[in-house]
Amino acid sequence: MRTYDFSPLYRATVGFDRVADMLDRVLTQDAGQSTYPPYNIEKLDEHSYRISVAVAGFSDADLSVEQREHQLVIAAKRENSDEDRTYLHRGIATRAFEKRFQLADHVRVTGAVAEHGMLHIDLVREVPEALKPRRIEIGSSSAKAIEADTVEA
Repeated sequence: MRTYDFSPLYRATVGFDRVADMLDRVLTQDAGQSTYPPYNIEKLDEHSYRISVAVAGFSDADLSVEQREHQLVIAAKRENSDEDRTYLHRGIATRAFEKRFQLADHVRVTGAVAEHGMLHIDLVREVPEALKPRRIEIGSSSAKAIEADTVEA
C-alpha cells in the first residue's frame, strides 16, 4: 500500500492540519471496509444534505444517531434475538453496525426520521455571519488628506 507524507503541507499552511489529518485517516483506512448497510448521500440544495441508510429490520429503539464534534455516528444494535424463529432463507441482514461520516465545519444535524425501512438524516451547513463574504468600501486617499488638513488647522 502506498503511503503519503503530508508534512510539506504543514510548512506552507496554517490551520489546515485537520484537513491533512483527515486525508491521512481516509487513505490509511482498510480498503475492505464493510459496505453494510447501504446508504446514499444527497445534496438537496446549496446548504442542505441528506444521508439515507437502509435499516430494514431495525426498530427506532435499536438505532442511535450522534453528532460528535465533526463526526456523525450512526449505530444499530439488535436487542431481541431471532432464536425462536426458523428461517428457510434469510436475506435481510439485521446484524449490528456502526457507520461514521466526517462532517465539514459548520455542518450540523437538523433531524432524523426512520420510515419504510430507511433512516433519513438531514444536515445543514450554517455559515456564520463572520465567515460570509462582505463588501469592503474603498475610500479615497485624497479624502483622508483633506480630513488630516482640517484636523491640523
